[in-house]
Amino acid sequence: MKPPVPDARAAPGPAPAGGVFNVDRTNSLNQTLRKVTGLLGVGRILGRKDSNGEASTSDRGAEDCSPTDSGGPSLTESKSFASDASDGNGEPCVASPSYPFDTSSRGIGSENSRLPGGRATDAARVARFKKILAAQSVDVDALRELAWSGVPPFLRPTVWRLLLGYASPNADRRDAALARKRQEYMDCVPQYYDIPDADRTEDEIVMLHQIGVDAPRTLPEVPFFQEPVIQTTLKRILYIWAIRHPASGYVQGINDLATPFIVVFLSEYLEGDIDMWDLSKLSPGIISKVEADSFGCLSKLLDGIQDHYTFAQPGIQRLVFRFKELVRRIDGIPSILPSL
Repeated sequence: MKPPVPDARAAPGPAPAGGVFNVDRTNSLNQTLRKVTGLLGVGRILGRKDSNGEASTSDRGAEDCSPTDSGGPSLTESKSFASDASDGNGEPCVASPSYPFDTSSRGIGSENSRLPGGRATDAARVARFKKILAAQSVDVDALRELAWSGVPPFLRPTVWRLLLGYASPNADRRDAALARKRQEYMDCVPQYYDIPDADRTEDEIVMLHQIGVDAPRTLPEVPFFQEPVIQTTLKRILYIWAIRHPASGYVQGINDLATPFIVVFLSEYLEGDIDMWDLSKLSPGIISKVEADSFGCLSKLLDGIQDHYTFAQPGIQRLVFRFKELVRRIDGIPSILPSL
């Protein structure tokens, strides 16, 4: 007779002191996360390329100042990248969460910075990153696969621009294209932001007020984000993006999506812990570059999931439906275990 199979859904025992998972629970959670990632088939929205190998221009980012709404594929409709990278057991690799503004990690802008587990800055992986990035035309698919397990902090600015399609994979065109996009964004600031309220519609005034309320609430526990320069940068990015995407406008939560970009692009010019950063050392030109790049990359990111923020939130509804299907499939697994 086969031994009875324990019910994986049985009530758990008392939680460890302080609510911290023990090692077994952590390993189990990581395995579940890998399986869920594979089943959901998270969409590949980063680094889209057209037939010429250029970064996709279906979403214009900072191409011009005219209002626009993305018609590109949603996150849930894009091709799965769950199989792009796997561990030794064939399971999709899931990078450990690591926020670029984590003040417990020293040397964010240093080549010697390490992520949890140390895998992102393994010497062999760093060498592979450098080889891919040194190519005349960057292989974005290979870069995406390599980045799936983490990106060394000192390479994040370059890698993020490429994977999001904001920077051109072609080395000869990259600098000129970036300069043009940065200037186009800065041209939008006096056109849309630096104007009197008399020149705004009532909806725009309400939206600007809401952004002004939310900006100081963004990571209030991190003093860096309360710096006047950062507050102004964040408000301008959010307002100009909302003006150019009237179908959704500004939605609370987009401010939190902008913060990693601001920190990562500042890390090109500032080293050490974020609490020690001195923005007075940066020229207005550098601040403008950081702001423009943050806007451009945020636009690329949101263009793939904008239907999460439009009326009735169809993108979120699709994800909820897929999650329900996933739960249904998993709930059916224990019923067949005794017969195995």
